[in-house]
Amino acid sequence: MTGFIGTGNMASAMISGLVSSKTLKGEEIAVFDVNAEKASALAEKFGLRFFETSKELVKNCSRLVLSVKPNVLPCVLSELKDVIKETDPLVISIAAGKSLSFLEERLFDSVRLIRVMPNINATVGEAVSAFCGNKNATEEDLAFAEKMCKSFGSAVRLQESMFPLFGVIGGSSPAFAYMFIDAMARAAVKNGMPKAQATEICAQAVLGSAKMILESKEHPMELTDRVCSPGGTTIEGVLSLQKNGFESAVAAAVNAAVEKDKLL
Repeated sequence: MTGFIGTGNMASAMISGLVSSKTLKGEEIAVFDVNAEKASALAEKFGLRFFETSKELVKNCSRLVLSVKPNVLPCVLSELKDVIKETDPLVISIAAGKSLSFLEERLFDSVRLIRVMPNINATVGEAVSAFCGNKNATEEDLAFAEKMCKSFGSAVRLQESMFPLFGVIGGSSPAFAYMFIDAMARAAVKNGMPKAQATEICAQAVLGSAKMILESKEHPMELTDRVCSPGGTTIEGVLSLQKNGFESAVAAAVNAAVEKDKLL
C-alpha cells in the first residue's frame, strides 16, 4: 500500500492521477492529515483507506509519500523516524528544497529515499516532474516513482544537482506561461475582443504549440520560422518581441529565480 502523509492540493492531484490512470486502485492508497476531515473527505471521494494517526499509516504501507510543506517536514520526520526504521518503507518526499541528505540525516543511513518535484499542472494531469533516488533506492523503487509521476503528467530522471534549476524551468515556468497568456489576452482586449474569449484562444494556442514541439521534435525556432511568412504579420510580431527584450527578459527571470533558490 502507498500512504500519503498530508492531503493538500499537490497530494490530492497526485492521488487523482494515480487512481484515474489506474496506476493504483483506491484501496491501495492510504491517507493521513492533521486535518482529519479533509483527509477523510479525500478518502471517501477516491475510495482510499483513511488512518487517524500517521504512525498507523506507516505501519500499514510499503511506500510512504511525504506530501507536507517543507517547514513542517522536520517535525514529521522526527515523529515518524522510529516507525519508519521499524517497517522500512520506500520514502518519497515532494518537499521543495529538502535534499536527500537532509532526509537521510533526520532518518537513518539505510533508508530508501526518492525525491520528487512535481509542478502545479499535476492538478490537470499535465505536470512535468523530476525524480531521483539515494544510494539505497533500487531500480524497482525508481521505476515506481517514474510510473507515479507519469500518472499525472511526464517524468524526468535527473541528478539531484539539477533540481534547483528544474525547480525554475519546470516548477516556476507555469507562472511565466500564465503571464504570457494573460498578456496576449489583454492585448486582444485592447483590440476589441472580450477577455474570456481571448484567454481561451491564447491558452489553446500555447497548449497546441507546446504539443507541436514535443511531438514534432523540431527545434522551436524552426517552428517559428515556419509560421513566419515573408512580409507577413507574424514576423512583425516576432521582431517586435526581440526588439523589446522578450528573450532576455525570460532569461533574466530564470536567472533571478535560480539565484533566489541559492539563498533559501
